[in-house]
Amino acid sequence: MTIRLGYQMPNFRYSTPVTDLFPTVIAQVREAESAGFDAAFAVDHFYQTSTLGEPDRPMLESYTALGALATATEKIQLSVLCTGNTFRNPPMLAKCVSTLDVASGGRAVLGIGAGWFELEHRQYGYEFGTLTDRFERLDEALQIITAMLRGERPTLDGKWYHVENAINEPRIRNDLPILLGGSGEKKTFALAARFADHLNINCNTSLLPRKLDALDARCAEVGRDRSTLETSYLAFVFIDENGDRARKLQREFLLDLGVDLSTASEAERAAATDRMFCGAPDEVAEQLETRVLDKGIDGIVLNLLANGHQPGIVELAGHTVRPLVEA
Repeated sequence: MTIRLGYQMPNFRYSTPVTDLFPTVIAQVREAESAGFDAAFAVDHFYQTSTLGEPDRPMLESYTALGALATATEKIQLSVLCTGNTFRNPPMLAKCVSTLDVASGGRAVLGIGAGWFELEHRQYGYEFGTLTDRFERLDEALQIITAMLRGERPTLDGKWYHVENAINEPRIRNDLPILLGGSGEKKTFALAARFADHLNINCNTSLLPRKLDALDARCAEVGRDRSTLETSYLAFVFIDENGDRARKLQREFLLDLGVDLSTASEAERAAATDRMFCGAPDEVAEQLETRVLDKGIDGIVLNLLANGHQPGIVELAGHTVRPLVEA
């Protein structure tokens, strides 16, 4: 598995009728495929997250959407950034991702995390628990899921999950990749060192050197060669051939979230835009290279919150970023 360039779709608030919503999603993923993206990512939420808008904004169920995308694409890998472990019991999740792999001809990647958005848990009736609870559950889940994806029949009588000779058929392969997402230096990175093929990091860019040092330490603790764990960074990109138009899109997006860049202090501006990359293609490329890739990250997973649904923008982003991450 290699994911040097990924496209994430966390926003489905398009100015189209609902009947045109999924055709717009398909068009973006096909555009990403033709532009050289390695993977397309859904998000595993029932509500729009608090970081991107009001909870009642449109949100698609991830694995249903990916199943449909499997039949609409040919070569791009398909995943979720990231599956909330709390939403499905581990054997069911292993079955979901294995079925996606069969439907897509071997293009599925299991992207998984501990879960974090409490509102949707509470309102949908899922147990949220403490941070410790969620990571204990993720550890047990990964023990079960990894075994099932490898063709084993695990039995586990754990604190959170109980399985007995769990069977997972059919499978195309015994090496379906596992991607972990998060930025926790102790818990997330330790699980990534034990179980993952890929780690996607979502944090302020200024923290990346520290994060990579911590990842080195977690790999050393379990005797893993750090070079065998691929990394990527989740980037929020506002791009347009005209840099001023891109900056206008960023201002409007943040204003919708209650952040007015025109009146914000320097510290407030920095906090609001730290994970954002904005401007014309050459500006975005320079920002990604100096703020992310030069720190030692292998690849970029980007979203295009403001204009990714507009024809040509995903292609523009792909042609801008692909040369930066080619091995």
